Amino acid sequence: MQYVEHPLLREGKIERRIYQEVIAAKASEKNTLVVAPTALGKTIIAIMVMVHVLHRRGGKILFLSPTKPLVHQHRRSIIEKTKLSEEEVITLTGEIPPEKRREFYETSKVIVSTPQVIENDLIRGYLNLRDFSLIIFDEAHRAVGNYSYVYIAERYVREAENPLILGLTASPGGEKEKIEEVMRNLYIENLEVRTEKDPDVRPYVHRIEIEWRRVQLPRNFREIKALLTSILRDYLSVLKKKGYLETRDMRKVSRKEILELASKISGDPEALIAQANSVRLMHALELLETQGATPLRKYLERLKETSLGRGAQKSLRELVSDSRFSRVMEILKGINESHPKMKELKRILSKELFGDKRAIVFTQYRDTVKEIVNELSDEKGIKPIAFIGQANRSGERGMSQKEQVEILEKFRSGKYNVLVATSVAEEGLDIPSVDLVVFYEPIPSEIRSIQRRGRTGRFGKGKVVVLVAKGTRDETYYWVSVSKEEKMREELSKLKFGKAKEYGQQPDLLSFSSQPIGKIIVDNREIGSEVVRELERLGVGLDFSELGVGDYLLPDEICIERKRSDDFAKSIVDGRLFTQAKLLKRYRNPILLIEGEGYRGGLHPHSYLGALISLIVDFGIPVIFSRNEKETAIIIHMLLKRAMERGKKEISLRIKRPRMGTKEYQRFIVESLPGVGPSLADSLLRRFKTVERVMTASEEELIEVKNLGEKLAKRIREVLTKPYTEGNNY
Repeated sequence: MQYVEHPLLREGKIERRIYQEVIAAKASEKNTLVVAPTALGKTIIAIMVMVHVLHRRGGKILFLSPTKPLVHQHRRSIIEKTKLSEEEVITLTGEIPPEKRREFYETSKVIVSTPQVIENDLIRGYLNLRDFSLIIFDEAHRAVGNYSYVYIAERYVREAENPLILGLTASPGGEKEKIEEVMRNLYIENLEVRTEKDPDVRPYVHRIEIEWRRVQLPRNFREIKALLTSILRDYLSVLKKKGYLETRDMRKVSRKEILELASKISGDPEALIAQANSVRLMHALELLETQGATPLRKYLERLKETSLGRGAQKSLRELVSDSRFSRVMEILKGINESHPKMKELKRILSKELFGDKRAIVFTQYRDTVKEIVNELSDEKGIKPIAFIGQANRSGERGMSQKEQVEILEKFRSGKYNVLVATSVAEEGLDIPSVDLVVFYEPIPSEIRSIQRRGRTGRFGKGKVVVLVAKGTRDETYYWVSVSKEEKMREELSKLKFGKAKEYGQQPDLLSFSSQPIGKIIVDNREIGSEVVRELERLGVGLDFSELGVGDYLLPDEICIERKRSDDFAKSIVDGRLFTQAKLLKRYRNPILLIEGEGYRGGLHPHSYLGALISLIVDFGIPVIFSRNEKETAIIIHMLLKRAMERGKKEISLRIKRPRMGTKEYQRFIVESLPGVGPSLADSLLRRFKTVERVMTASEEELIEVKNLGEKLAKRIREVLTKPYTEGNNY
């Protein structure tokens, strides 16, 4: 076996594959998007490009990946295969303090990071991309919409003298528009597509056998389906009658279409109820058809429990009071059997798993993961383990990164031979190649289908089995996925031989201001919004702080509270709006900015308009409307220019307070400390007795106060003791 030789590569670490070398050579010269199945070594190509650029051009490398586990995985690969030291290759996540990250940006050669950290540090001014010779975007199909990749690529092309971009993905999407958007957002000049069928790839891939097994829904499942369908058809009829839908035929109406109606329905409670319940019923039908009785029962029980709570939506109460809904619950109570897919899954695994063979079972829902693991645990020779994401959902705790790593290690060692996983196992994680992949249900996504299949057939013949319930959306989803994948290959073929270089043009530099027109203070919670990115593009200087009132502070005591239209409606219902208005009024020029179109949350137009009138007449607060985040940024930009033209440049973080006694002033002063609200201020004053003692308390003393942790204590001491210098962030 021959290996790739390079001054920065360890000997005998990278097998020589001609197609990888060809792609790497081209990617070292032009912005390149590499589209190839998981098993073809996209990370190896990235490492080859990385060492070539470092050796020839020097500078720094930024390797971006969407999740923390992937970030750590890529760093391990780089250290294992290159001669770069551990100090030269570092990982960055949000858990590392900003000052430490600043230090790493200066001292490291290769930075492997999640994109959100890089985006935030760019916006805050902690990082400049001028010295980076290459940026690698892993899972590049994410470079659409407002995802951080888009902003980072734009800044990089704008700031670097000789920018070079490498995108890696198993699939950029099935639609021509999606593929072109990814290429445009990453300024791609060269497209490299490889499949298992290409002559230069074929020697390195193993055949994957794909089959789909069809099962029949039992009679009681079909009875439940008929009842849920009957309720859904009634709600779709309402939407059709009111002109929001052209048909009530469920085969011609998608859940996406129903979801999008929420922003189009204005001041029509009956239509809003029909829309909300149509979404719920579509989800219930999907659970029944693709997952089974247990996941459906848990979902409907959650709906019923929520409907009994205070403030429950009228639409939900109406749904659970329907006699057909009650009948469904009765039938579900008498069902002890699993979905017929479960029996088929047991049959498949019992037949395929022998010796040291392993399998992954993919499913959409966590409830189904639990059910599958429970059912398989009693089967001879099958040792299942659950694998889910880190997010907490519906009161259920996700898996920590440490737990995920431990599970994968046990799976790798053979302690478990079946990994039952949600979508978290689809994208890039260092999961061992398996002999069998089972789709518990088909998914209408060509990207995810390709990623799932890529888990088998890496080192030997692989097998994929797709379980399909006859006469259900399973069949639709399967063919949608197949169709999208075929369409993707056609579009990629056209683009490959077309004019990909047109996407590599630099952005119009005239659209960016080289010098900030002025500065504003932005609340920390706004840092991830598109508003902030647009303001930066418009040349607005940004400083960030923890604002007690408002989201944006401008000169001339302009304080802007930004609310999306749905949150505005909710704040009227729960009473937050007028409490916030009282605080906002303490600024000389308060503004409420409502973003988004249409009424939200089922609020009656009279309530909506009454709140607006009260804000303007009773509180004297002007209300401005914007259609989207971009328009919001333009409004803020214009307000800033107006203030600057009037000679107003200073911004005060403090707001005027009503006349106060000594006790109120003491609390007011202590509340000015970072992360300290009224309750914590009271605790601090009760513990230390005077404001002076609060301000001089050590970090250890502060930690003794209830609800004041080590991190906050450190931040308070930093603010109190760090010398003030011109140019510091607020």
